[in-house]
Amino acid sequence: MPATLLPPRLAPLARRVATGATRAAEAARPGVAALRRGLTIVSGLGWACLALGVGALVAGWALGWQEFRILGASLLVLLGLAVLFTLGRTQLEVGFELDPVRLGVGESAAGRLHVVNVARTPLLPVGLEVPVGLSAARFTLPALRPGGAFDDLVVIPTSRRGVIDVGPVRTQRGDPFGLLRRELAWTERIELFVHPRTVALGSLGAGLLRDLEGQTTNDVSMSDLAFHTLREYVPGDDRRYIHWRSSAKRSGATGTSAFLVRQFLDTRRTHLAIVVDVAEASYADPEEFEIALSVGASVTLRALADEMDTTVVCGEHAAIAPAPHLALDTYSRADFGLPTLQASTARLNTLAPDVSAVVLVTGPHTPFETLQRARAHLAPEVRMVVVRVDAAAEPALRDTGGITVVTLADLADLPLVLLGGVTQ
Repeated sequence: MPATLLPPRLAPLARRVATGATRAAEAARPGVAALRRGLTIVSGLGWACLALGVGALVAGWALGWQEFRILGASLLVLLGLAVLFTLGRTQLEVGFELDPVRLGVGESAAGRLHVVNVARTPLLPVGLEVPVGLSAARFTLPALRPGGAFDDLVVIPTSRRGVIDVGPVRTQRGDPFGLLRRELAWTERIELFVHPRTVALGSLGAGLLRDLEGQTTNDVSMSDLAFHTLREYVPGDDRRYIHWRSSAKRSGATGTSAFLVRQFLDTRRTHLAIVVDVAEASYADPEEFEIALSVGASVTLRALADEMDTTVVCGEHAAIAPAPHLALDTYSRADFGLPTLQASTARLNTLAPDVSAVVLVTGPHTPFETLQRARAHLAPEVRMVVVRVDAAAEPALRDTGGITVVTLADLADLPLVLLGGVTQ
């Protein structure tokens, strides 16, 4: 019954009872958490042993069968012995270093494991596990005297692009029967980035993208490289841009002392965006998707080397003006999923509103209408180049509806295609 509905003389008592219950719950919380942790060490076999033991004892006493009582007592004694194997504290210093944490497909990383027994008593052999992705490297930590150390190496080969979770390093203590298993984590999880394969490209200021650098706009500027016209000097203009020869000619012709200053057109700095389509339906198989990511990564590295402003979009993952290794991390995290190609391109309006060119990488099953809808999200002056990865096609280049479409079958075709060495 709520305290507001109680008689006035009972309301203080109800409040005291509620306060006491809250304090009791707070005091019991650490014990409940410890009990939950304790229950997690019991394996499925352990719970079965407990249930069978209790059931056998109850049946033995109820039916008067001595055999059931012996069976139940034996199972419970076995479970008690298993508990003894997990008692005690494990006092260790565990270090794990991974080098390198970024590598290319086909390379290997080495993890150095260092364990020290910091207890005052010897440590009996225990199991030790280093998770590596979906698998794990397992060791048996030998008996260590106080201050004793154990070192070992874990070699992690790579065969595919992605991000591999390594660690945390865990120790296991349990009984020989598999009834109980106690695990302790000693280190943090480390992400191992496996970058996609890339190919060396020439400067993007040549070939297919040669006209991207230094595009002029219609915006008038008082300081740039693209000369536009001369106009009369007004107070506040920079005197460095006075054109003295033209001013002298005009003064001689008109008899006035007016000055003429140079006026320029703004030159737009190249901002290149690379968008990789992550829709599974766009590709014939996962290998084409891997080639698409390699294409995007290769163009990105070249753009960064050319000191272009660069933005990368791979589905949910994006990077704005990244360092080369962070850009490749974005490609390592990429996977099939959402958003759509149109949504990824529209996202550039927020991520890179000053983008001047877009390289869009997709597969053979993307309709041209989808490319047109993606193009509609960009400003008219933004140039879009589509790289279509098709393992069954020959390298080709064509310009359709204001969109340059490049087709290639393998990453090795990319340098030739970007130089404009193929046509259709």
